[in-house]
Amino acid sequence: MGRTTLLDTRTVNFQELIGNGRAYFVPPYQRDYSWRQEQWEDLWNDVIEMRDSEDGRHYMGALVVEARSDRRFVVIDGQQRLATLSVLSLAVIAALRRLADSGIEPEANTARAAELRKRFIGEKDPASLVESSRLNLNETDDGFYQDYLVQLRPPRNPRGLVRSNRLLWECSSYFRQRLGAVESFRRDGRALAGLVSEVVARRLTFILITVDDALNAYTVFETLNARGLELTTTDLLKNYLFASASSADRPSLLRRWQRIATTVGQEHVPDLLRYHMLCDEPKVRRRRLFKLVRRRYRSPRDVYDLIGILEARAEIFAAVRGPSHGYWVENPAARRYIAELKIFRVTQMMPLLFVVREEWPESDFVRTLKLVCALAFRYTVVSRLNPNHLESAYHRASRAVKEGAVGGPRELFELLRPVYVADERMATDFSFLAIPSRGPRKKLVKYILARLEEDASGRRCDPETDPGTIEHILPENPGAEWEDEFPPGTRDAVVHRIGNLTLLEASLNRDVGNATYAEKTNAYAGSRYALTGAIVEMAPEDWTPARLEARQRQLAIRAVHLWRSDFA
Repeated sequence: MGRTTLLDTRTVNFQELIGNGRAYFVPPYQRDYSWRQEQWEDLWNDVIEMRDSEDGRHYMGALVVEARSDRRFVVIDGQQRLATLSVLSLAVIAALRRLADSGIEPEANTARAAELRKRFIGEKDPASLVESSRLNLNETDDGFYQDYLVQLRPPRNPRGLVRSNRLLWECSSYFRQRLGAVESFRRDGRALAGLVSEVVARRLTFILITVDDALNAYTVFETLNARGLELTTTDLLKNYLFASASSADRPSLLRRWQRIATTVGQEHVPDLLRYHMLCDEPKVRRRRLFKLVRRRYRSPRDVYDLIGILEARAEIFAAVRGPSHGYWVENPAARRYIAELKIFRVTQMMPLLFVVREEWPESDFVRTLKLVCALAFRYTVVSRLNPNHLESAYHRASRAVKEGAVGGPRELFELLRPVYVADERMATDFSFLAIPSRGPRKKLVKYILARLEEDASGRRCDPETDPGTIEHILPENPGAEWEDEFPPGTRDAVVHRIGNLTLLEASLNRDVGNATYAEKTNAYAGSRYALTGAIVEMAPEDWTPARLEARQRQLAIRAVHLWRSDFA
């Protein structure tokens, strides 16, 4: 392809794609083979349906390749499909050889197998007589593919194979089994060969997108990713970064990347990278992450430095996402705040925690955790303000810590004061707070009730271990006796209000269920929870909207001083 052509797009069938001596190379940093039976079965059914229809066609999606010459192409997207079609072709070749070995048209079926192999798998160079493969997989999979699948050799110990090699072998076994289940394929070599030479080769169509350099290839790759194809942001980032890295650094960087992905989880790598970039960039949207990475990390040195800092920040990123992480064994004082952040489901503070952990002593890191918990509860849980503003504030704070403009938690609080909800608004917003106590928010409700109870009773009430259950004073499904005070049209607005909720022993909760308020007060009076017993004192005879409002205002007063910064 001429160097003046930046992008060439055309529709091709599998035979055009793989023919004329073309060879495709999957870069060593691309992800391993990962298709499973669900994808194999879809492909098999599509092929069989086309076989039974004279003019059937099936669209296999877009392939993105970078042209290194008119016959050598680097696969940017499409390796899973190319590998699976090659394995299907090899399964047919193996079946033809079995027919020949069993005495069924031995010469014709041997010739058919040889021709399919030459056309779709590889051929010998007429000058060197060295066989070259039309498909070369990544460094994890290519050895197994060439030495076993292409040579039609079974592995000695399939269970001992690495995961992606095992999937390739299972894919081969799947197609061989399906071919053996078709009556005509068990005795008719012509029909068997035609499945590849006519159906797969001519009726499977692709949009082939060919570009002349890596940068254009990844631009197309990103666009396809945004259109919902089976790509991941992690793949996209990894492929671009390692295409930009020096060849000498790639093996080491690949091992380090894998450690990062293992530490934080493959799906969370983009989040780690985004929060790392938010330490320096005021705004980094996830869907524009790749463009920012491409703009910022261009040289091999840039990539080398990036992997280094991601490796350093991966552990704290993973640890902040859960109190059970081993990182907190030596810092149990932080565990409570990490548990709270997880319950609040907030992550905007991550850039700040990166730099505080790197720049300040351990004691200041714990005090910062306590500060961001109080801030997050007020801002996000109670007042439900714009999270984008909070993310911008944490960016400014992380920059200030990194540059030495802020020397400790007290100065940090002053910098974050604009997003610290003031006491008056906190009290007002908490007075109307309602949270459904089912599903993922149930832990949050119990946490709030447990902290309020802890403040009222003076004893520890751990929301994770305390056996108390969430009781709705006005039941979620009240009987007719509740209708005078809470008409059906008003119930939904108040049943999940914090003022209508309390902790109650599980046995007592089962007893009261949807009972009348008079029956419930007997259980409340016998409860060990201070806030639950106090309900009877403030509302000895009935439960009304006014009493609910009054109780919630009282709880709001407690909440203001409970979730409060030490520096406010």
